[in-house]
Amino acid sequence: MVNAYLARYAASARGGAGSPGGASALDETGYAQLQHGSATIGVNVLEAQGVLMVFSPIMVVPLSGREAFYRRLLELSFVATSDAAFAIDRSRNEVVVRSLRRLSALEYEEFEDIVTTVSQVADKWDDALLRDVRGG
Repeated sequence: MVNAYLARYAASARGGAGSPGGASALDETGYAQLQHGSATIGVNVLEAQGVLMVFSPIMVVPLSGREAFYRRLLELSFVATSDAAFAIDRSRNEVVVRSLRRLSALEYEEFEDIVTTVSQVADKWDDALLRDVRGG
C-alpha cells in the first residue's frame, strides 16, 4: 500500500515544476527518502508497530542551552507544527519533525497530507531554530 502511495506521490511530483521528488518505492528495510524544497523527508514503515513514520531531520541537538531549546520545541509542537511534532533522534543526536500514523485504513490523501505537513514544518523551522540557537 505505501509503495503504491509513494509511486503516486512521485508521479504527481513529476507533473509540476518545483514539485517534490524522490524514491517511488520502499527499500528492503521499509524506508524511502523524498526531497521537498529544502527538506529531506524520510518515509518509514514500522511493521512491528503497524505505523507509518514520516520525518525530516532539522539540525543537530545543541550542546548548550538545551533546557530552553527543548522547551521551545515542546511549545512549538503544541500547535505550530500542525499534525507533526518535534522529536529527538537519539541515535543521530538530531532534532527531527515527525508524524506517526497507523497503517490500517491509511488513505492516499492522508499520506500526502502527512508528507506535505512534515516538509512544510521542516522547511519553516530549520533555519529559524538554527538562528535561535546561534543567537541571531
